Parts: sequence; structure tokens; C-alpha cells
Amino acid sequence: MINRLIYPCFFIMGIGLFIQSCKIPDLVEKSADTSVPASFNDSQDTTNIAAMNWREYFTDPYLAALIDTALTNNQELNIMLAEIEISKNEVKARKGEYLPFVGIKGALGVEKVGRYTSQGANDATTNIEPGKEFPDPLPDFMLQAYASWEVDIWKKLRNAKKSAVMRYLASVEGRNFMKTHLVAEIANGYYELMALDNQLAIVQQNIGIQNNALNIVKLQKEAAKVTELAVNKFEAEMLKNRSLQYYLQQQIVETENRINFLVGRYPQPVERNSEAFSEMVPDSVYAGIPSQLMANRPDIKQAELEIAAAKLDVQVARANYYPAVRITAAIGDQAINPAYWAKMPESILFSLAGDAIAPLVNKRAIEAEYLSNNAKQTQAIYNYQRTVLGAFVEVANQLSNIRNLKTIYDLKEEQVATLNKSVTISTRLFQSARADYMEVLLTQRDALEAKMELIETKMKQMSSMVNIYQALGGGWK
Repeated sequence: MINRLIYPCFFIMGIGLFIQSCKIPDLVEKSADTSVPASFNDSQDTTNIAAMNWREYFTDPYLAALIDTALTNNQELNIMLAEIEISKNEVKARKGEYLPFVGIKGALGVEKVGRYTSQGANDATTNIEPGKEFPDPLPDFMLQAYASWEVDIWKKLRNAKKSAVMRYLASVEGRNFMKTHLVAEIANGYYELMALDNQLAIVQQNIGIQNNALNIVKLQKEAAKVTELAVNKFEAEMLKNRSLQYYLQQQIVETENRINFLVGRYPQPVERNSEAFSEMVPDSVYAGIPSQLMANRPDIKQAELEIAAAKLDVQVARANYYPAVRITAAIGDQAINPAYWAKMPESILFSLAGDAIAPLVNKRAIEAEYLSNNAKQTQAIYNYQRTVLGAFVEVANQLSNIRNLKTIYDLKEEQVATLNKSVTISTRLFQSARADYMEVLLTQRDALEAKMELIETKMKQMSSMVNIYQALGGGWK
């Protein structure tokens, strides 16, 4: 009567403990907000320069050669390729975990048991064959094939494999994002190098002009038309520009070496056609619509894949609360002498077992992993939203920058033309003693600064074309 009551009670308690072991904390799952404004500047034109291959966008053959070499030799990009290979191998490992593990096992051993023990007494009275005593010590030869398989009832292993796939795809998008950054960095460095060449040419030209003016001042000093102060002022201005010349030469060397580092080669001259820089005109920009950023920007796609992987990790952690079901099996031969392996079925060994293991007490590690994966999922969602917002802001800033730089360049061009006329007029007036030498110096200085600023504005214009191409997601195709 008591046994009839005890067994059902144990069964009910076991069911209760099993249910308790499967209890999971309730968490509210967040989803990413994918809404973006309808347009950048009230335009619904879907033409997008990001769809262009970088070879079509950057038509300068010297620049194209640099980018081509960098995409092959850049060390940081090659490190990223190795990371992709690691992610790819992780997918293979995860895929193998939900397939049966099959192996072969061989064993050789010897055992000496006491004569006055149960096993020793049995071995002493046992004859394997007529006239042959049981060996002492007892050898053991075993050869078997074994297999084990975790039955993926809760899709824990398959979700882990899918998560690895998502992270592999995210690493591919990370490589694409790095390619866009590398292409843009080389293009910006190349245009900066051309701008420095033009600025150096302007300084050298200005030094020639000032040298001529210095000779005129010296002649006028000899004629007692000016004092030694005028000569010193012109010499000081020329020395200032000569020092600026060497400063620009150093910047050119450093910019060349920065490009060489990105290309993956040792310091050497960078081929370029700087004479054509001043004639470069920025192309028309077609930004498309913001929703196209989702398809073009590799960092957005990477963040989206990270969300998918994080959600799968949560499901994997959730499955740890449920029982894990495993099936194991083995078959082979075992005997005290390999010669007995041929004696079937006496030498055959086999086993087949199935077990289910569920956490019952002290589930803090499982709960901590589950909560951590939920927090990582929230992180991935916020990172995605931050990436989308940052991409939109980058494009909006660059579109505004392009418009304003065009106006600035036109005004700077007018300023340079006006100051060039002023330099000519002031020089003639000085030669005819109708202007002070300080007017000539200040006018030349203003003209030089305006020309340098004009070249710098042109460089910013070309950089803005590079940056808008990168911000829209171009450069990796």
C-alpha cells in the first residue's frame, strides 16, 4: 500500500522538478526601428552614384592603379580576409556539431586482481578452453567503433550554426566596408598630394616674383629712393616663402608615404598628373533616396546581420534550459587475446544508450548566459540604429558641403583674379614711385594666401566627391 503511494509521489515530484528546470525568465524582445526619412533634399530621384564601380567613378589612371594595388596588398584588408576565413571555419564547426560523431577506438590493458576476491576466485576456476587456465595477470584487447549523437530537438545546434553563418556574412560586409574606407582614403590622399604640388608651384612662382621685386628695391635703394628697411622687408618676405616651400615639400613626402603604406609598399614616388588638378571639375552628384542606404552601405548590412546572429544566440541560450537528449552506441571486439576476436559472437561487444539531461539546481550560469545574450541583442539593435542614423547624417553633411564648396570656390576664384590685378598695379605704381613698398608686399602676400586657399578649396571639393561616394556606400563593388 505504501509503495503504491510512494511511486506516484516520486513521479509527480519528478514532473514538477522537470517543469521547474525548464522555466525561463520572461524578457521583452525589442525590434530595430528601420524607418528613415523619405528623401535627403526633397528629391525623389532614385539615381545613386553608389551603384557605380569605383573604376568608373575614379577615371584618373594613376589613382586607379593605386587603388587596384591597395586592394591586393593592403595589410589591414588582408587581416580582415583572414578574419573571414576564421568565421567560415566556425560555420563548419557549428555544422558538424549537430551531425553524429563517429570514431574508432583501440585499447590494450592488463589487470591483476587479488586471488581471494570474488573476481579472482571466479577467474581461477574458469577455463577458456580445455587444458588452458585463465591467464594471470589478465590482458585485455579491445577494438570498437563508437558513435554519439545529440538529438537537436530544440534546434539549439542548428540555431548556433545559423548564428555562425550570420556572423560570417557580417564579416564579409565588414570587409566590404573596409574596402570603401580604403578606396576613399587613397583617393583623398591622392587629391591632397596633387593640391600640395600645385601649392608648391605657386610658392615657387611667388618666390620668383619677389626675387624680381627685391632686385628692383635694391636698385631703388642705390638711387636713394627707398631705405634699407624696404630691402630688409622684401628679403624677409622671400625667406618666409622659401621656408614655406620646404614645409610643403615635407608634406608631400609624408603624403606620398601615407599612400605607399595604404598600398602596401615601401616609400617611393607616387605617380600623378598634378598639372590637371586646377582643371578638375566635380561631377554631378546623385544621392538617390535614403532607403537605398540599406542596400548599399556595407556597415548597415553588417549591423543588420549582427542583429540576426544575436537573436539566434538568444534562442540557443534559451534551449539550454531544456533537456539535452543524446544517443550513444558502440560495437566491436574485446578479448584477452586478439586471436579470440574471430570467435563470434562470444568476443563481440556492443552498447546502445540514450539519456536526457536537464538542469535542475543552480542554473545561474545558464540564466546569466541567457540574460547576457539578450543584452547583446539589445546592443546590436542600438548599434544598427546608430549606424543608420550616422549614414544619413554623413550623406546630408556631404551634400550640403558640396553645395557650399562650389559657392566658396567661385568666390575664391574671383578673389584671386582681383588680387592678381592688384599685384600688377601695385608693382607698376611702386616702380613709378607712386606707391609705398608696403602696399606691394601686402598685396603679394594677400594674393599668395588667396591662391593657396583656392587650391585648398579645390582639394576639399574633390574630397567631398570622394566622401559622398563613400557615404552612399560606393567603392566596394
